[in-house]
Amino acid sequence: MTDRAKDYDAIVVGAGIAGSGMAAALAGQGWRTLLLDRGRLPQHKACGEFLSPESADSLAWLGCEGLAERLGAVPITRVRLLASGGAELSFSLRSPAQGISRFALDEALREDAAAKGADIRAGVTVREIRPLPEGGWAVETDGEDGPASLLARAAFGAWGRQRAPGRPASLRQDGREGSVSVRGRAPGRIGRKTQLEGVPLTDAVELYLFDGGYAGVAPVEGGRTNVAAVLDARLGRSGALRGSEWLEAVAARHPPLADRLAGGRPVTGSDSSAAPIRPSRDPVAWGAVPHIGDAAIVVPPLCGDGMAMALRSVRLCAPLADAYLRGAVSLDGWRDAYARALRREFRAPARRGGLLQAALLQPRLAAALLRAGALAPGIAAQLFHATRVGEAPPPR
Repeated sequence: MTDRAKDYDAIVVGAGIAGSGMAAALAGQGWRTLLLDRGRLPQHKACGEFLSPESADSLAWLGCEGLAERLGAVPITRVRLLASGGAELSFSLRSPAQGISRFALDEALREDAAAKGADIRAGVTVREIRPLPEGGWAVETDGEDGPASLLARAAFGAWGRQRAPGRPASLRQDGREGSVSVRGRAPGRIGRKTQLEGVPLTDAVELYLFDGGYAGVAPVEGGRTNVAAVLDARLGRSGALRGSEWLEAVAARHPPLADRLAGGRPVTGSDSSAAPIRPSRDPVAWGAVPHIGDAAIVVPPLCGDGMAMALRSVRLCAPLADAYLRGAVSLDGWRDAYARALRREFRAPARRGGLLQAALLQPRLAAALLRAGALAPGIAAQLFHATRVGEAPPPR
C-alpha cells in the first residue's frame, strides 16, 4: 500500500500540547498514530507560558512526570496583579506552578510521541476531514509532496483557536456531526508574546492591567522572561506594533510595567501573535471529530489554566478513544461520555474565569477589586482557584 493511501488507527491534526499529548497517549497504547501540523516545528506560541499545578496529574498520566523540571522550568509561587492607577494585589499559590516555554514543552511532548512510535509530519495543511459511511474518517491534506488522501479509524481536532478544516470562516461546528451554526460575535482581542533576556527573575507571575488589555510577565527556562499580552483589536492591529515593538506601546500604558521591563532585550524569533482571542462559555467536545485543547474550549487567558486544560482534555478523551479503537465502546458512547466529561470539568471554571477576566479588563472596576482583594488576600486567592480545572477521575 502506498503512503498516499495508508491507513492509520488515529490521525491527530495539530501538534501543540493537546495534539502531541494525544499522539503520545495513543501511540503508547500501540495504535498506528499520525500527528500533522501545518507549521514548522518547533515554534514559539502566543502564550503566557504558565504551567499551573493542575497539569501535574495529566503529565504523570502521560508518563511525563517531572518533564517540566527536566526542561528547566522555573518555580512560580505567587500571583501579583497591578492596575495602571497603582492598586496592587498579591497572594500565594496553593501549590507551585512552573514557567516553561511552549517552544520547549511542545517539542518535548512531540519527542515523547515519536519515541512511542507516532509518525509526525510538519508543513502539512489539512484541507478536509470527513466521516465515512462505513466508519472511520478521510483526511485530505496538502504538503511538500502534493495532495494526499489518508484514512483513519479515529481522528482528532487539535487545531487550537483556528476554524476547523473545510469550514468557511463565518461558520462554526455546533457539536453535532456534520452541522454548523452561524454565530454573530463581537471582534475578539489579539494575543502577543515576546521573550526577553536581562529582566530580573522573580517567583511570581505578574499581571499588569491597563486600558485596552493586560500583560503577563513570568519567568521561563534559560533565564528568560516571557511577556504575553491580550490587547483590544485596535491596539493589537496597530501598524506600529511589529515584532517586539508592541512592548514599548504596552509599557507606555503602565509605568510600573515599563520599569519592570527596563533593560530587557528581545529574544530573536520569540515574537508571536494569535487572533482572535475569544474565550469560550461552553466546551465544544465534538464536531466532525472530537476536539481537544483550544479546539474544544478557549479558557480566559488571564486565568492561566490553558495548558493544564489542554492536557486535561487529552486525559479525558484518550481512554475513550482507546476503548473505541478496541471495540469496547461505540462511537456514540465515546461522543456522549467525552461531552459529559468536558462539561463537568470545564464549564464552571471557564465561566468563572470569564467573569473574572471581564471585570479585571475594566480599569476602574479592576482597581476597586484589587484594593478590596488586598484587604482580604485569602478570599482573592479563593476566587482565583475557583477558575482552575479539577482533577476528577476520567470517564470510564
